[in-house]
Amino acid sequence: MTGDHQERPPALLQLRRMTKRYGEVVACDGVDLDLHAGEIHGILGENGAGKSTLMKMVIGLALPDHGSMILDGESCKIYDPLDAARHGIGMVHQHYSLVDALTVWENVALGEKGAFDPGATRAKVVEITERYGLEVDPDAPVRDLSAGIRQRVEIIKCLRHEPRIIILDEPTAVLTPAESERLFEVLLEGVRREGWAVALVSHKLDEVLAATDRITIMRDGKVVDRVATADADAPSLAREMVGRDVTLRVGAAAIGTLADTRIIDETEEHGHGGLPPVLQVTDARVKAGDGRVMLDGLSLDVYPGEVVGVAGVEGNGQTTLARTLASLIRLNSGKVLVEGAEVHSGKAGAMHRAGISVIPADRHHSGCVPEMSVAENLVLGSLEEYSRHGVLDADAIRLRARDLIEEFDIHCPGCDTPLGELSGGNQQRVVLARSLSVRPKVLVAHQPTRGLDVGAIEYIGNRLRAAADEGIGVLLLSTDLGEIAALSDRILVAYRGRIIGEMTRADMDMERLGLLIGGSTAGEDAA
Repeated sequence: MTGDHQERPPALLQLRRMTKRYGEVVACDGVDLDLHAGEIHGILGENGAGKSTLMKMVIGLALPDHGSMILDGESCKIYDPLDAARHGIGMVHQHYSLVDALTVWENVALGEKGAFDPGATRAKVVEITERYGLEVDPDAPVRDLSAGIRQRVEIIKCLRHEPRIIILDEPTAVLTPAESERLFEVLLEGVRREGWAVALVSHKLDEVLAATDRITIMRDGKVVDRVATADADAPSLAREMVGRDVTLRVGAAAIGTLADTRIIDETEEHGHGGLPPVLQVTDARVKAGDGRVMLDGLSLDVYPGEVVGVAGVEGNGQTTLARTLASLIRLNSGKVLVEGAEVHSGKAGAMHRAGISVIPADRHHSGCVPEMSVAENLVLGSLEEYSRHGVLDADAIRLRARDLIEEFDIHCPGCDTPLGELSGGNQQRVVLARSLSVRPKVLVAHQPTRGLDVGAIEYIGNRLRAAADEGIGVLLLSTDLGEIAALSDRILVAYRGRIIGEMTRADMDMERLGLLIGGSTAGEDAA
């Protein structure tokens, strides 16, 4: 492959013919991979390509059916994550493995030998957070932390053991651009100064191109290409990942290109043709139980047939807004109106009955029930349509599920398959199918592509755009500026629970957008 003739540092870890089967499914099929000291190695592939399974075998969360691991030139077997840590291997997981009832420092201390030393552990947490620019209160209960802060805790847990080999599974999915940049600065410093070997599993191709030395691409459990990063580009990597060209309509989100005006301009700007707004949120205010202001007079309108993107660093009111529109939070003051009629917040099912459908940010926590079947998940929220005298009509549910599986191209063995057995991209298609199948007036999409691969991002983006084309008002809440830029007709910026700026596609300016996201109203005043 390109660049393989160059002199390379020694391999800390070598994987040979790694194979893992789950029943008839071959998740990894004879995969070879070398992680070299002093390098960051990018691992790309769609959901279900085998990337996570390969990394689970390295960290001891899954045992290979066949293959070998060679660590520092000697054969090695890893039986569990603690064993991996003893061998100098650490992993930052995409899905959190934290205990909500414990504090940050207690989570970091879990698994340590000997008695807890709160002072020493707290001091270590502070040291890591200061060094990595990932501010976290060591005494904060994890249950009270946002998704972004939880991911920081996962990173701290990994770095606590000072590993030589670090596996990062979508490490920046919930980090701000500044946090992501700082993280990679520190990783690069460790790679160069301490000789770390880093495996970066990511769907953000701009991130991989900027941070890695080499890239391995997987598809259907096999390695399909290896390339030196210096010889790679985003379109070719995307093509190798999915086995076809990726359309540019949602390319900014799919291949991580923020400032590509060709991509941004390709999506037609939609107007509302003088129609009244389908959704109005007026002077919405919410205070948490501890007195924190979550929404501070937030107001916005969404018109039929448009995508309104709300950009901003996580923790600036987006989650509270989404939960309000899902009838999970009651406003302290303010109004929500659908087609001009007020909908009472906090009343179970009221928003859904009014025509608001919500795709939650965390499909595992509130978007689906992994233990239930695909069919059952597809009709959650509409069970009254499939029941008679309180008894569910299983045949009707399966029939409806088969139609939706075909319409949304959900890849699964059958409608009775437990949802948890599907890839992340197909689980998200189930959530999307359920949300759109009720024919909503408003679709609220909260981080709809978080953690998904390029093909799944492209699909979800196209379906959101198609929903707007059918006259649905789409409210897109996302921290991914590429996603916002690619899909939105209007962009609003949320900061500390209120909207502080707005721009249309025609006057979109990435520099001004960045200033607004950082809380500077100078960017808005300059407009």
